[in-house]
Amino acid sequence: MSNINLIDSFQEFKDFKNIDRPTVISVLEEVFRSMLRKKYGTDENCDVIVNPDNGDLEIWRTRKVMEDGFSEDDDLEIELAEVKQIDPDMEVGDDYIEQITLESFGRRAILAARQTLVSKVLELEKDEIFKKYKDRVGEIVTGEVYQVWKKETLVLDDEGNELLMPKTEQIPADYFKKGDTVRAVISKVDMINSLSLIHISEPTRQAALSRMPSSA
Repeated sequence: MSNINLIDSFQEFKDFKNIDRPTVISVLEEVFRSMLRKKYGTDENCDVIVNPDNGDLEIWRTRKVMEDGFSEDDDLEIELAEVKQIDPDMEVGDDYIEQITLESFGRRAILAARQTLVSKVLELEKDEIFKKYKDRVGEIVTGEVYQVWKKETLVLDDEGNELLMPKTEQIPADYFKKGDTVRAVISKVDMINSLSLIHISEPTRQAALSRMPSSA
C-alpha cells in the first residue's frame, strides 16, 4: 500500500509552536479535500485519513458499481465492464473502493497544495499568537533580547514569539544587548495586516535595576 508521507513532503508541519494537533489535521484534510473536489467534482465519497504520529496520509474513494450504460455520474459510480478489468469479483451494487495517490493529482497541484498548507498554517499561528496575548495586557513576561534597533528592541519569549519594546517604553538609563533577559509588561496587542504585534514596556525603574548585578 502506498502512503503519502506529509512529514517528508511538508517539512513545515514537523513542529507547531502555537497550533494544536487536531487543528493541524483539520487543515490538512481540508486542503486535500479541495484538491479532490477540483479533480473529481466532489469529495463526498472520499475518506481522507491523516496519521499525526508519522505524517502518513491516505485517500480512499468509493464508487457504486452500476450496470453497463446505467452510470449517470462517473465521479460517484463506475460501470461493471470497467470495474471488472480491475477486479473480476466485482458485481452490480458493490462498492468499489480505490486508493488515490498524491502523484495522481499532478506535480502542479501538489506544489499548489504545499503552498496552501504553508500559508494556512502561518495564518493560524498568527491568529493563535494574537489570541494568546490579547487578554494578557498588564501581565509581566520574561524574554530574551534578540535584536536592538534605534527605535525599538526585539524580544523573544520562551516559545520564540516576537515582542517589541519601543524606546519610548524603556527606562532611559537602560541599554540592552543581544542575549539579555528582560522582564516587561505587555502594554498593547494589535493585529495589523494579519500580523500580530505584541508591545511590551519596562514596568518600573526598580524592576529594571533588580536585574542589574550589584557593584558591591
